[in-house]
Amino acid sequence: MKKILLSLALLGALAISIKAEENFSYNQLLKEITSVEPAVSPEPALEKSAMPDGRYWVTVKAADKYARTRLLEAGFDIVEINKGSVSGVAGPDLMARLSSKSFVVESRIPLSVYTAAASKDFPTADAAYHNYKETTDLLKQMAAANPDIASLFSIGKTTEGRDIWCLRINSSAKGTAVSAKPGALYIGNHHAREHLSNEVPLLLAAYLFDHKTDADIKQYISALDIYIIPMLNPDGAEYDIKTGSYQYYRKNMSTNSDKTRGVDLNRNYDSWFCQAGASSYPGSDTYCGPKAFSEPESQAVKKFIEARKNLKTHISYHSYAGEILYPWGGSDEDVPNVKDRQVFISVGAAMEKLTGYRSYKSSEMYVATGDSCDWAYAAGGIFAFTFELEGRGFYPGAAIISSAVAKNIKAAVYLLSVTDNPYKAI
Repeated sequence: MKKILLSLALLGALAISIKAEENFSYNQLLKEITSVEPAVSPEPALEKSAMPDGRYWVTVKAADKYARTRLLEAGFDIVEINKGSVSGVAGPDLMARLSSKSFVVESRIPLSVYTAAASKDFPTADAAYHNYKETTDLLKQMAAANPDIASLFSIGKTTEGRDIWCLRINSSAKGTAVSAKPGALYIGNHHAREHLSNEVPLLLAAYLFDHKTDADIKQYISALDIYIIPMLNPDGAEYDIKTGSYQYYRKNMSTNSDKTRGVDLNRNYDSWFCQAGASSYPGSDTYCGPKAFSEPESQAVKKFIEARKNLKTHISYHSYAGEILYPWGGSDEDVPNVKDRQVFISVGAAMEKLTGYRSYKSSEMYVATGDSCDWAYAAGGIFAFTFELEGRGFYPGAAIISSAVAKNIKAAVYLLSVTDNPYKAI
């Protein structure tokens, strides 16, 4: 499947290849996404036949955040929080653990996904989403079309050897060259099945280039060091669409000691590693890994951030809930620095107004340790926010992309406006 990446000279034509000399437009990308939207974009149906691996959509009683935290520790990946209960995906082993730990399972429905023919890509209805190759090609096109302010480099290799691409926007420094300018970092796709979290930072880059002559964007590009990593977990993202049917897959593609696959990258950072809200069961969706930073993807982020002392702000994109979360996520305590806490609250509130999402301290939902934003703040003093993007599920269809991108670009640009000095937001 080819993405509809258009040059100005070939508007309306399907882009068969990406060439360095071609131009692109953020508005045109949104237009083409809209043109392939289905009239209805439903979450994949839950049918009566289970998938071959025997997974189910399960609802479990959970009265408060403490019960939710215990469920995470048991290995249950909480997807939805309802009044008095939570829901998510569970296989036979997890079902047995939930029973042994006296959790009350209210319902379980065999999990079924789209039945599209095998195509090693997104289901046809979701053709607007970008797979790894399409993401890579678009990043290369952007960098080539804006050589005065853009450069593209890999921050490392994944478990399966794919490059983790980073697009840098800086008017005076390229590639991995050191910069003294205040830095902002945007990362998507920690989790494989959260494909919308790739689209938002990817189109954010297109927006910045499309508006690079606007007074405010021009100023940010001149004064700041901007990094965009749309797809941190390409191995998992590709696996999730490998048959043309969604796999509901969350983790990376490491092989664990018991031959199960994958580590939850957002439980693998060295921030209260594998304590509350993380699972030590290798087969679980919230498995923290054998040790902190055991995974090449999280190692790459660690090295990247540690090498850039100029980073001031950060957004890590996830889905789905429509929320903006800030540290701590791994502790019930507030961040100890009162002034920093005020920055988190004020900046979060400003972005809440722009997106319509709710902004609050992450651990109010449940305690989850090994989180990337907790680590980024603790290790680098970076004002790091987790964005849980909107939607009715992990696969909300193509119709959601344009609205989600538009409102989240407003928040991302606002964050650029305070990156030079986050304390001015107080």
